[in-house]
Amino acid sequence: MSTQNKQPEVLAKLVHELRQGYGLAASFFRAAAARIEMTDTDMQVIDLLETTGEATAGQLADLMGLTTGTFTAILNRLEKAGLVRRERDPNDGRRVIVKLAEGSDGKQDVVPPFASLERAWAEMSAQYDDEQQALLLEFLQRSNALAWDEIVRLREASAGNEGIFSAPLVGLENAQLVVSSDTFGLSLRAGDITDALYEARFEGPAPDVKVKDGVVTIRYPRRLWLPGMKKRTAEVTLSTAIPWQIVLQGGASEITAELGDLNLTSLEVKGGAYMARLELPAPSGVIPVRISGGASQTSIRRPAGTAARVHLKGWASEFAFDDQTFSAVGNDVRLQSQGFDTAGSYYDIEVDSSASQLTISAG
Repeated sequence: MSTQNKQPEVLAKLVHELRQGYGLAASFFRAAAARIEMTDTDMQVIDLLETTGEATAGQLADLMGLTTGTFTAILNRLEKAGLVRRERDPNDGRRVIVKLAEGSDGKQDVVPPFASLERAWAEMSAQYDDEQQALLLEFLQRSNALAWDEIVRLREASAGNEGIFSAPLVGLENAQLVVSSDTFGLSLRAGDITDALYEARFEGPAPDVKVKDGVVTIRYPRRLWLPGMKKRTAEVTLSTAIPWQIVLQGGASEITAELGDLNLTSLEVKGGAYMARLELPAPSGVIPVRISGGASQTSIRRPAGTAARVHLKGWASEFAFDDQTFSAVGNDVRLQSQGFDTAGSYYDIEVDSSASQLTISAG
């Protein structure tokens, strides 16, 4: 919505009130905590649980910008006071779910300072009609979304200054990684990284890293590499908690992907590489793998017993597929593994490039 023809002094006052609201929220937590002999951090945990219903310990720690060790001490204190309880996630025993403790009536007790403020908000909101309330609701929802985006941006910048880039996993059901670069080394792996979406470390000039709607984009500017320049390398770990699409483009001197525990939905490598070594996880369904752009040495390994079919559109000086080997072959070669016809899950591999050595194996 355009801000043209709006009263600039009113807009300035509105922005001022919004900024003041964030400051008053911090003051409220401190005052409420002192009233019931808690810390303001404890109060913030209770407030988050009242608004979210439940969350993992990692999600709460990330929302508050705390380390896992610091947040565990807070949970221990709140659980001992009978305010929260921890449970193992029935779908993933590695994750701990945190909930507000229930009273004797089976309902979650609201901390008195929050109850008083909620009543005051309800009374104030009742003075507006339905249309006005809908407008206020939309405004506050968009304001909270903007604040969350800014928190993520600030934390990513802070982490990047320490050599580590990351972003929270909160609310995402799937994700995509897009890496665009020239003349560098990429090491890619999967891991349980405590409710983070990804973690990355870089050596040499740092790339431009952006995260939006579950899409992680790592982009290096195109530069001519000269002898004596520091080699650009990236080490990226992806969360094993959600499915991933991976796109590696622009070329690299060396690509190593160890994706053993990842929920992989597709993989595309385009732009070429001197060496690409890809270790794939067990597939769930039909997983497409596309290789294009050329590579001197390409190795693709899948778990033992995993079915695959291969379409070699390009050319290979040496090509090995499971127990079959070929020399100087290509231009339209189609092969499939033993037991492929009865397999429900398999890799659909297409190589549309040339290579000195191409190896696709299981085990």
